[in-house]
Amino acid sequence: MFLLDRRRINRLFIRMRKNPIFQRETLGAAVLQVRSGRATSRTTLAKALGISPSTVGLYVDQLIAERFLNESGLNQGPMGRPRRILTTRPDAGWFAGVEFNAQRIQAIGVDFSGAVLASVVQVLPAEVTADQVIKAILLSVSKLAASTRSPLLSVGLGVPGLVDAKAGVGLHYAFIPDWNDVPVVERIGSRLNVPVILQNNLRAIALAERWFGGGHELSNYVILGPRSGFGVAMVQDGKLIEGAHHAAGEMGRWPWPLADGKGSSQELHHALSAPATWRRLAGVGLRAKLPEDLREGLAELASKQGPEWDSVCEDFARVIGCLQLLADTGVFILHGPLTMLGTRFCESITQTALELMPALGAAGLRIVPSTLGDDAGALGAASLAMEAWMPA
Repeated sequence: MFLLDRRRINRLFIRMRKNPIFQRETLGAAVLQVRSGRATSRTTLAKALGISPSTVGLYVDQLIAERFLNESGLNQGPMGRPRRILTTRPDAGWFAGVEFNAQRIQAIGVDFSGAVLASVVQVLPAEVTADQVIKAILLSVSKLAASTRSPLLSVGLGVPGLVDAKAGVGLHYAFIPDWNDVPVVERIGSRLNVPVILQNNLRAIALAERWFGGGHELSNYVILGPRSGFGVAMVQDGKLIEGAHHAAGEMGRWPWPLADGKGSSQELHHALSAPATWRRLAGVGLRAKLPEDLREGLAELASKQGPEWDSVCEDFARVIGCLQLLADTGVFILHGPLTMLGTRFCESITQTALELMPALGAAGLRIVPSTLGDDAGALGAASLAMEAWMPA
């Protein structure tokens, strides 16, 4: 019986290999492995993909013929015959990554190997509308196109708020009043005539860490995003967690403080967003005017000591500690303006969390500031496009 099952499986696999969709997916996966550096030869690519060296050889030959891969030079390992080195061709095409919020649009173009070609920032008008955002996205991509003669292959979009990534729809974003059920992928794709991939902007940032930041060798990590609101993006076993209702990581909607009873009007983002954190550390009122450059304002508070600092760190420690006990992640990567508070901020939160929750000692709590800066969202959107690409 098991032999029959194995034979059926083998026949099914042979049919799948002849399936154009399966072939495209495998070719795309092969390029991903080479681009990431995990596969540098035909042999290591076969191991990474879990298919036979002879089959990989056919795929590699096709990708070389279509000018997506190069094979050159020799890489002599400690044993065995030297191997020819596989690399992606930077000039095979380029990917656009666009991320936005209610204030600005940030766009980045990367070549086929993932190197940054150009970046564009557009300030959005006050009370911006969904139509204005769509037009600004298209304008940003056209400006990026001027930096290269290679063809645009696809566009990744990091969209704020709730999104339905499979449907390509921006469901809701509180800071753009008419941003409800916006068919973003359809509207952008119909104008650019290339594949468009959409994801929540924090989840896109998680991919930026995988390709450009500290998550390159990690399978489990969490992006902390205290920006205008507060959210997290979770990667488990190398996969983004979206949730049954596309709302995984919307921690900013937690009632706050956690011990408050029914009917509390406060939510976590009211206390721990980047603007709220600056006001608390600066010791000013809830409606006090923010500094013109919030990052610079936070940098000036990075060495602050006293009850304001301790209170903020304790609140972050409670939230992150609870999340660590739930998710058991490898590392929390802090993004947004609060990175200007430096490693001391992350270390203070960690120490306070360990004091509040001794069980975290065995959980390996680790919090680090990202090094990607303001480009993280656009880099993540470009990463979306790179990861989803398949040859035509």
